[in-house]
Amino acid sequence: MTGEAHPEDAAAGAPFDSVPERPRPEPGAPPRLDLDRTLRDPATRVVVCCGSGGVGKTTTAAALALRAAEQGRRVVVLTIDPARRLAQALGLRELDNTPRRVEGVGGVTGGAADGGAVDEQGAGGSLDAMMLDMKRTFDEVVLAHASRERAEQIFANPFYQSLSSSFSGTQEYMAMEKLGQLVATGRWDLIVVDTPPSRSALDFLDAPRRLGSFLDGRFLRVLMAPAKAGGKVYLKAFSAGLSVVTGTVTKLLGASLLRDVQGFVAAMDTMFGGFRERAEATYRLLAAPGTAFVVVAAPERDALREASYFVDRLERERMPLAGLVLNRAHLDPAPELSAERSVAAAEVLEEAGSHPVTAALLRLHADRVRLAERERRLAARFTAAHPRTPVARVPAQPVDVHDLAGLRVIGAALAVPA
Repeated sequence: MTGEAHPEDAAAGAPFDSVPERPRPEPGAPPRLDLDRTLRDPATRVVVCCGSGGVGKTTTAAALALRAAEQGRRVVVLTIDPARRLAQALGLRELDNTPRRVEGVGGVTGGAADGGAVDEQGAGGSLDAMMLDMKRTFDEVVLAHASRERAEQIFANPFYQSLSSSFSGTQEYMAMEKLGQLVATGRWDLIVVDTPPSRSALDFLDAPRRLGSFLDGRFLRVLMAPAKAGGKVYLKAFSAGLSVVTGTVTKLLGASLLRDVQGFVAAMDTMFGGFRERAEATYRLLAAPGTAFVVVAAPERDALREASYFVDRLERERMPLAGLVLNRAHLDPAPELSAERSVAAAEVLEEAGSHPVTAALLRLHADRVRLAERERRLAARFTAAHPRTPVARVPAQPVDVHDLAGLRVIGAALAVPA
């Protein structure tokens, strides 16, 4: 660590809860991501926040939604995070599958954190929030595309009950189903989606096609054959080879589960094509110019490695990538005082046996400088791999975000590149 002052550090001497001034770009620095331009653009209809778990993705999505609402847009934020902390930050007792209006959201240009004031143009903004209930969303899909009698038959099926609540990929698929439903209502001019965290990055892009393929795939068609043919007719109509296959499946799954699957397939038969069609429509919506993907990461090795994979995948899929939000970044509080000088001064005071508190603060400062430098090196590796990806840094906050004021601070930091 050297004692050189970096331009980005010079803007970091402000307190955590303030917005840093715009720094001059460093040589080789990534493009600056100013999400205000994206949020204000009326052509932007969907913002998708994606990233691994634990990087502040849900808070980022809520902050973006709040900022857009206070700039005059009618916004709904769809989160996957069941934590009550987010509901409390939005001033709501709870979040569920029904959009709920967030009170206290006015037309504040720039937010309270950066000295914003009420603006007549922003007075029409509003914010609704909801949390995905994947089983209820699946139930809504069934009710919308089946008769009441057929829907009740499906709901009572044990295989459906398992599929709609715990099947791999169902949450991601239903997040996209819900997005399609929200777009279709026309109630909001901006939808912010907090995607499910996933260790295998961007599962939500694969899930609609994967679940759609499962629901109308060859395996289920084989299982559906005995249910369609029925009893003795089945024995006459199908070859011994198919009987062997069904017998093998019965041994693997058990006769009871096989009957449940067959009953489910028979009841859902007319709906299978719709799953694939809606999956393809949602995928086209995600790839459209009116959508913006925001990758969220913490300045940590694993999180940035996964963010790099996200960016690569989005570019390969030709999805509209806005940029990277580097969340919880630690910035040098006093860049003119290097870690080495700080430690040396602390040693002098400790040897003299004077000013122990000052010595402790100097060592704390040295640790903070080293942490900031380590995070900068990690971010530089990401930038070297993705030099054209815009980046916004959000300073680490002294406390968890627990109210609208905290969300406004995050939103303001996202609008001011650091």
